[in-house]
Amino acid sequence: MGTVTLGVSIAVPEPYGSLLQERRAGFGDPAAHGIPTHVTLLPPTEVAPADLPEIEAHLAGVASRVRPFPMHLAGTGTFRPLSPVVFVQIVEGAPECTRLQAEVRDASGPLVRELQFPYHPHVTVAHGIAEEAMDRAYAELADFEAAWTCDSFALYEQGADGVWRKLHVYDFGGGVPVTGVPAQGSPVDEPAATAS
Repeated sequence: MGTVTLGVSIAVPEPYGSLLQERRAGFGDPAAHGIPTHVTLLPPTEVAPADLPEIEAHLAGVASRVRPFPMHLAGTGTFRPLSPVVFVQIVEGAPECTRLQAEVRDASGPLVRELQFPYHPHVTVAHGIAEEAMDRAYAELADFEAAWTCDSFALYEQGADGVWRKLHVYDFGGGVPVTGVPAQGSPVDEPAATAS
């Protein structure tokens, strides 16, 4: 029956996403135009197509429990020599990404899997290219900065051509006001209702 390759990630919004994708291409990374600029929550994972409805329901449930949070990218880092990657660092939002990816891969859900390396949220800007080009990426994006409110993640499928295509965006549900709880500063000394 075959499998499909899925990934879950937070998209880096415009104009930053296209800018970093173009820079990645400019450093000579051949994968640049097939990979939207993102923060990975689930790395490429093979699943049976029949599992997609369960996976989509799981991701919708995860998103419904998350509140929007601030994301701030600044400066560069690298996983070299362990892994040939240069990335833009996440200086705000990393703990939230870490919790989110753990929920996506939770043992009770359909996307449980081990990771090759400990999870470290980041935005890849060069991968597996010449050392000189990696050095350029590290230096030239050292002053890069971007900030936004993260309010969703998305499910992607990798095509036979190697290009990642968005299947579905999952908006966070934390923005919905909770009813029955007094707002900050509202009076709380009113008599409690009694059960009749």
